[in-house]
Amino acid sequence: MWNTLDGDAAARTHTRTARGAVGAAAVDGGFLRGLVGYNARRAGVSILGLFKERMQVFDLQPVDFSVLSLIRHNPGITARAICDELNLMAPNLVRLMARLDERALVRRQPHPTDGRAWGLSLTPEGERLMSQAEPAAVQLEVDATADLNDEERAQLIRLLQRIYL
Repeated sequence: MWNTLDGDAAARTHTRTARGAVGAAAVDGGFLRGLVGYNARRAGVSILGLFKERMQVFDLQPVDFSVLSLIRHNPGITARAICDELNLMAPNLVRLMARLDERALVRRQPHPTDGRAWGLSLTPEGERLMSQAEPAAVQLEVDATADLNDEERAQLIRLLQRIYL
C-alpha cells in the first residue's frame, strides 16, 4: 500500500509496506524514487516484461526487434550504422544477424557506395513479421503507459531522448 502526502512531497516521500515483513514495516524508497536512473530503470523493466510477453508470439527479443525495425525503416542500412544507432558491439550483431539469417528475415546486398560493406534489407518474410510486430509494440507501449495521456507520453519520450541523444 502506498502512503502519500500532497503535491511534490508525495513523489519524494512515498513509502511502501514491505511484503511479508513482521509488523508491516514501511520501506522508505523516497530517495530512490527521486533519482532519474532508478525511475527509468523501473519503467524500463516494467515495459520490457510486457514487451517480452507480447513479442513471444513473433519469437523476437528486444534487440532482434530493434535491429529488424531499423532495417525495415532504413533499407540498405549497414551493420556499422545499426551498431552505432543501437550502441551494439559488432561481434554481438554478427551473432544476432546469423539468427535472423537462419529465420530468413534479412538479406544482404552489396552496398552501392561502400564496396566493403553490405546493405541490409528485410526479406518478404521479415517484412511480414515486422508488419505485425511493430503495431503490437505500439499497442504494448500504449497499454504500459495507460496512466499517461498522449501529450504526457510524448513529453516523456522527448525528455528521455534528451538524456541519451
